Amino acid sequence: MRIFTASVMIAALSLGAPAFVQAQGAAPQPQAQEPAVPQSSPVIKSIQVVDIKQLQPEVRAKVDEIVAQTSEEDLKSLRKSIDATPEATSALKAKGLNSSQIVAINIADGVLTMIAKTA
Repeated sequence: MRIFTASVMIAALSLGAPAFVQAQGAAPQPQAQEPAVPQSSPVIKSIQVVDIKQLQPEVRAKVDEIVAQTSEEDLKSLRKSIDATPEATSALKAKGLNSSQIVAINIADGVLTMIAKTA
């Protein structure tokens, strides 16, 4: 499975205490004396799609806040990455959705969760 390399918004939802991080396309530059160490990419074992309406109110509010601060360019990049990943598009099609409805993703413990916003 392809790993998402574009700028993506990751909503890390763990143990009911939401922690949100907006990933930027560029990683911080290592200092000159430190050798560059390749970062390992997360391994995706399964994919799930969650409607934003199904999130707990406090989690949904945080996701909405971050989505409001996310540029259209970042969302387009995220959706392009989803469209380039057959497993992700299949999971969306199974729910009757497409990448244009995805507003955030979460990758935790090998599970890619795509958060959709439907009408």
